[in-house]
Amino acid sequence: MSAAPTLSRRFVLAGLLTSAASCSLAEAPERSLRPVSKPTGTNGQARHSTAAEALIEAAKLDGKVGYVVADASTGQVLEAHNPLLPLPPASTAKAITALYAMERLGPGFRFATDVIATGPVSGGVVQGDIVLAGSGDPTLDTNRLADLAARMRQAGVTGATGRLRIYDGALPHLRTIDPEQPDHVGYSPGISGLNLNFNRVHFEWKRAGSGYSVAMDARSDKYRPTVRSARMEVANRSLPVYTYEQRGGVDRWTVANRALGKGGSRWLPVRNPGAYAGEVFQALAAAQGVRLELGDPVSRRPGGDVLARVLSDELSTVMRDMLKFSTNITAEVVGMAASARGGNMPRSLRDSAGDMSRWLSARTGSRKARFVDHSGLGDASEISCREMVDALTTLAPKLALRPMLKPIPMRNASGNVLDGHPLEIVAKTGTLNFVSALAGFVRAPDGTDLAFAMFMADEPRRNRLSKAERESPQGASAWNKRAKSLQLRLIERWGALYSG
Repeated sequence: MSAAPTLSRRFVLAGLLTSAASCSLAEAPERSLRPVSKPTGTNGQARHSTAAEALIEAAKLDGKVGYVVADASTGQVLEAHNPLLPLPPASTAKAITALYAMERLGPGFRFATDVIATGPVSGGVVQGDIVLAGSGDPTLDTNRLADLAARMRQAGVTGATGRLRIYDGALPHLRTIDPEQPDHVGYSPGISGLNLNFNRVHFEWKRAGSGYSVAMDARSDKYRPTVRSARMEVANRSLPVYTYEQRGGVDRWTVANRALGKGGSRWLPVRNPGAYAGEVFQALAAAQGVRLELGDPVSRRPGGDVLARVLSDELSTVMRDMLKFSTNITAEVVGMAASARGGNMPRSLRDSAGDMSRWLSARTGSRKARFVDHSGLGDASEISCREMVDALTTLAPKLALRPMLKPIPMRNASGNVLDGHPLEIVAKTGTLNFVSALAGFVRAPDGTDLAFAMFMADEPRRNRLSKAERESPQGASAWNKRAKSLQLRLIERWGALYSG
């Protein structure tokens, strides 16, 4: 592992002005042999840099590249390249979503999942239906749902004269986050007002004689309830690996037997989240001795007594985890909840994202930002680097975004982590096929504090991909690696150039 360089003005890219166009990015030196002067425009702000442009050329990304770096305290732009060019933000859009949700909902907001009795309890039996009612909690898992069933039993409930019904209408019901994604990818599940396990079902297969045994369950580290709302059939074929259709309210999958090997498992998306959560709760309630028959969903949240409730973590914690693990469903749920809190229940994900776009324009004066979702999964979302940096410098300090961003280690041009590197980077990453983004903050040892946004996209190449190619297209990994290396080289350069 390479030793960490000492931060100084002699830190970065010797000879790049004359030779970088002919060298590869991986060969760019990590230290400068002479001081690098600060480029300034006629208004005292740095607008572009020949050295940075040489880095971009050496990365050989094709497509478009934009960046802005600014003083984090004042918002003064120090250097920029295509600053007003709208480009896909990928998952850096989640930083805007976090700001939106923190303002609209507040850092202490919690999602609640309730068990409601539609009638009185007599001798432990609810005289009516029991309703599992969600408010959209994107972090509800099987363990917490089991706690809810246990609390219902602890409240003295042993059964009901009616049925177990679900209410999932607190948010719009979406079959998938992005219809352009392959059916089987777990990062684009369905969404409703009642979500479980990030709306993914666990598929496991094992060799059994000349064929395979398969299981679909909602497992956690403590429980493994079997699922019937998602079913798998092994088909005698090579391709496609998966097929999907929804029939009779059931997610029906097939998988190619020649793709299975000896055994394995993966998480598949759930398209009917309310039904999934309902049947898992039915099984967990039965384990508590409360046997309930499933009935049809209810269209409105009923009145009646709340028998038991579980709460999510506070929103500030949920947002920190969302930004760390880049969970798409969390972004979409909190974004739609924030839109609803603003007074307009969204009819769709695009509708809610449009509300967020208008909110950002009202807060920062943005004119080019246009979101189609809250996660950045849809590549039709666009924002300029200048607009992203404006949000980071004006809204992030008020809404405590920075402590939620994850540390980004500095790496050398070969991809090795530089332990003890003097620059402290916290940011949100964003990756789609042939799209790479990074937005956040960098602090130097002398206290210099910078905000930055970098968007890189080869949209023509991305647009040529078929739906089936989108999970792992040829060339995307190498392109992304070059983009990430370029991002760190630019940050390394700024840390040397604008500190001291």
